[in-house]
Amino acid sequence: MSISGNLTDLAGQTAIVTGGARGLGLGIAQRLAVAGCHVALWDVNFSSFDGDNAGFVPILEQKVDVSDAAAVDVAFAEVVAKAGQVEILVNNAGINGPIHAVSDYPIEAWQRVLAIDLNGVFHGCRSAVPHMRERGYGRIVNVASIAGKEGNPGGSAYAAAKGGVIAFSKSLAKELATSGILVNCIAPTMAETELLQEMTPEFIATIRSKIPMARFLRIEEVAEMVAWIASPACSFTTGFTFDLTGGRATY
Repeated sequence: MSISGNLTDLAGQTAIVTGGARGLGLGIAQRLAVAGCHVALWDVNFSSFDGDNAGFVPILEQKVDVSDAAAVDVAFAEVVAKAGQVEILVNNAGINGPIHAVSDYPIEAWQRVLAIDLNGVFHGCRSAVPHMRERGYGRIVNVASIAGKEGNPGGSAYAAAKGGVIAFSKSLAKELATSGILVNCIAPTMAETELLQEMTPEFIATIRSKIPMARFLRIEEVAEMVAWIASPACSFTTGFTFDLTGGRATY
């Protein structure tokens, strides 16, 4: 079988990016748009989204709480009605949650982190998979974290949720292995986004000290990897977790 053409060209495809109004999600959306995608943004708050400077025009800006399964179903149907099809789903929406020892971790905060970071991924996939299966093609990219592989002291809820995303993605990938739908994760270390403001200086210093390249991840580095995973060029890898940790994780 010969392969020719630009397999990272996504012209005419439609992508949904959750948590797409800022940070990693916005960077991913911008990169997919450059590749030719029609991009729908999901977020709970668009106040920080600057359409004039985004570099692309989303086909939809939808206020969606991904922890609400019914809301996700409605939003997905709206994208299909607008675009006709959805080839790419990037489950990026997430929160860090507070930093506490397990014995002091607020129960409400634990539940909220898992509701958004893990249940939100499940809800998005559950809505998208039947549509993609019917079309015989799809790319799902779930944003996990190095914390889901190694854990971070004080960040147990986040680590548990992201570890769950990795395991869930492996399970779903095996379910869909012959369907034309590929499901993969990325596992970034801490990136240079506004989420740093939610963390203590001590926690940030601890994370930085674990990165052999001695710097944090850049948004454009995440976006570039996601664009490849979401493209036809990624054709024989599913259920995998791609590393973005500057050498911290070598497995």
